[in-house]
Amino acid sequence: MKNILLTLSASLLLFGCNCTKEAATKSHVSTQTPFVWESANVYFLLIDRFQNGNPANDKIINRNKPTGILRGFEGGDIRGVIQKLDEGYFTNLGINAIWMTPVVEQIHGSVDEGTGNTYGFHGYWTKDWTAVDPSYGTREDLKELVEKAHAKGIRIMLDAVINHTGPVTDIDPVYPSDWVRTSPKCTYQSYDTYINCTLVENLPDVKTESNANVALPPMLAEKWKKEGRYDQEVAELDAFFKKTGYPRAPKYYIMKWLSDYITDYGIDGYRVDTAKHTTEDVWADFKKVCDQAFADFKKNNPSKVMDNNGFFTVGEVYGYNIGAKRQYDFGDKKVDYYANGFTGLINFDFRNEAKMNYEELFSKYSKILQNDLKGNTVMNYVTSHDDGYPFDKKREKTFESGTKLLLAPGISQVYYGDETARNLEIEGSQGDATLRSFMNWDDLKTDRIKNQLLVHYQLLGTFRKNHPAVGGGVHQMISQSPYVFSRSYSNGNYTDQVVVGLDLPIGKKEISVGTVFANGTKVKDAYSNVTTVVENGKVTIDTNATIVLLEKL
Repeated sequence: MKNILLTLSASLLLFGCNCTKEAATKSHVSTQTPFVWESANVYFLLIDRFQNGNPANDKIINRNKPTGILRGFEGGDIRGVIQKLDEGYFTNLGINAIWMTPVVEQIHGSVDEGTGNTYGFHGYWTKDWTAVDPSYGTREDLKELVEKAHAKGIRIMLDAVINHTGPVTDIDPVYPSDWVRTSPKCTYQSYDTYINCTLVENLPDVKTESNANVALPPMLAEKWKKEGRYDQEVAELDAFFKKTGYPRAPKYYIMKWLSDYITDYGIDGYRVDTAKHTTEDVWADFKKVCDQAFADFKKNNPSKVMDNNGFFTVGEVYGYNIGAKRQYDFGDKKVDYYANGFTGLINFDFRNEAKMNYEELFSKYSKILQNDLKGNTVMNYVTSHDDGYPFDKKREKTFESGTKLLLAPGISQVYYGDETARNLEIEGSQGDATLRSFMNWDDLKTDRIKNQLLVHYQLLGTFRKNHPAVGGGVHQMISQSPYVFSRSYSNGNYTDQVVVGLDLPIGKKEISVGTVFANGTKVKDAYSNVTTVVENGKVTIDTNATIVLLEKL
């Protein structure tokens, strides 16, 4: 690939670059650089659509009915994620956390949603929370993934679904009536009509408001007996309820099952699905359970402890945006999800606000994160798996998308294929299926511009990973024209400062560094790998890029 990374003319691209792929991994990083969730660079992937690492599990479950376009399983699995991890793909991108769609066993049947049959390839249609879906791989695969990721300084975040089970099919019965409701369908007119209802038809809603004791669902008991693990699962449930004192209510069963992925494997965080469709106290309790499980894992596995970070939770409160600060407004009630178990929330308006200019965007986000949301954060994205209105659906502003996402205050969420301009408009697909095509690895074999885009993401992502100041620091504009800003981060004895210039002229350029770097300081541009020295509060640098990412050497 390194022979492809040539400088492209300004007429072809928004940015030029005379970098190499190796430059993306040579950016200066102190051995003392801490991992900071508020500045994380998260890679989000659908397991089934990323990489097929083990074709032998593709048909391990009979899910062979004809489906609508992109509505069936396509072979991606945990082994495929491991392969790309081993290859250094995530490391080269500067990724320090991977978020994967749910690994739990999905319903075996399909539903006809009017677009042909659909299977639970996406992971959100749970059949059994205690099992890894065989089409995704095995528990051993998951264990290997977490351990290998941790060895590379990469966290693993899974997806937690407590709100609903999978749909009912001819081979997947409904959970008992004391576990789920099958009506009414949500009308989304008030707080209650988001919660005590089903999101869509035939998606049984877990009675998360209930604290009544319920028995283990017979279908799970029967399944576990066939698999030879009934006694162990029941004993673990007995121990969990005795230890916590929680009633044997549906939500607490599920919390126990999800927390097992923490105690068994040491995963680092959960992205919580459909968070606003339960009462908020559910998530406060879930965070307590996760925190205890994480503490237990660290106590039982002292050699596997990465650092002192706590367990991370980020909520999908659909429609929440950073401008709302700490409140989500249902119309008849406002809820502070940050006060109910969440360290972060997904910021659903970034893909709109990415239309703002750099300074408007960056200064707004920094001000809110450093004040109203201090101690908490948001996760920004330009594209996602269920947002039909991404920032750049036609992939016409791919370099701008990467620059704004990876340099914005807050967490960056790179959706698989953002870095390779994966097509988001698949002919014949309907609804969110068009957002979920298989990863376009083959494009990198032939497409020069997509390789250039990949390097753009690598360089910016590595800079972000190496500098907590980028996502977690205070933003300060140094000059408007040329546009230059600084980010400064401090926590205890650790400090980090960077200076960034955007929309600069190609070739020789002079930019001010303000008071960030003293005269005589040797600095490097992490985008071009060129070094220079600060003189009279400025640096002069000659590169074939319109971006400069300055860090102290």
